[in-house]
Amino acid sequence: MRNDAADWLRLCLVPGVSGTAQRALLKAFGTPACAADARSPAVAAVAGHEAAEALAGGPAAGLLAATLAWLEEPGHHLLALGDEAYPRALLQTSDPPTIVYAMGDVSLLNRQAIAIVGSRNASRQGVQDARDFARELSCRGFTVASGLALGIDAAAHRGGLAGPSSTIGVVGTGLDRVYPAANRDLAREITARGVLLSEFALGTAPVASNFPRRNRIISGLARGVLVVEAALLSGSLTTARMALEQGREVFAIPGSIHSPLSKGCHWLLKQGAKLVECADDILAELGQATPLPAGAPGSRAECPGDPVLEALGHAPASIDALVLRTGQAAPELAAQLTRLELDGRLERLPGGLFRQLAVP
Repeated sequence: MRNDAADWLRLCLVPGVSGTAQRALLKAFGTPACAADARSPAVAAVAGHEAAEALAGGPAAGLLAATLAWLEEPGHHLLALGDEAYPRALLQTSDPPTIVYAMGDVSLLNRQAIAIVGSRNASRQGVQDARDFARELSCRGFTVASGLALGIDAAAHRGGLAGPSSTIGVVGTGLDRVYPAANRDLAREITARGVLLSEFALGTAPVASNFPRRNRIISGLARGVLVVEAALLSGSLTTARMALEQGREVFAIPGSIHSPLSKGCHWLLKQGAKLVECADDILAELGQATPLPAGAPGSRAECPGDPVLEALGHAPASIDALVLRTGQAAPELAAQLTRLELDGRLERLPGGLFRQLAVP
């Protein structure tokens, strides 16, 4: 554990002292120890009376002790502004956290990264796309950052872990909690082979207001943000907006005009996001396009043609529509659709619709 951990925590674990105030105090007093020990009038002159009163009270003794004990555990880290291991990309943003907590391989925080985000209630196609893009980008030298949520985020993390560049999970809770609980095994795997990151103190619950703050770190770590699926009212669009404010590129995968999960991506595309169909589209925009060797992880093989899939195309269709397109009887067609679903070639949607899935 670092020697000055207690000093950083005495400054940053105090409720009511914002990141802006913390940075102003560090600039004025030079070190976290001097800032935390400064007399209230001097603190008030720099950061205001409320911050001075809060800092005089100090952090909760139990939280300070628990955090110091947590930092004694192998693989647990406290990174502060000015540290060599602190994510340099965050220093280019307007509101970098004064300290961040990390579990795992902190060297990943200073490698080139791409963020992949999207809906928690993703379609099977969206999950597959997120995983495939993440795996290929990881194979091409980009660490994949996302938010450990269900759906697209989880698929992006798994794709990043499938390649050599791994993944960064940025969470909206303290690192002693896993949210959602369903991703506990994934969080454990990221800790072992990637890195989990949070600006929130231990014990912090998954409060709704935490997640926009988390999102600015996801985008801030990355050279660009890829939105895979998103509804119009989506946290993923918040991440994309923050990315633009931070000078990052925004990419979106188009989808069916009939799908609510495509509406957010289509809105981003209308606002100027880059339309992407494959990882090379992202790499070309970032000036790093290189051919992927044949047979390498992330490359896609052509699938043999299937008359039902050819009739289905790439937009959702009902079995009645497919009966008209193929000329087959409904019972025979239903059996073929079930076979294709079991083979992972299509998925059933609400309303009796079917949609083709890309073959990885």
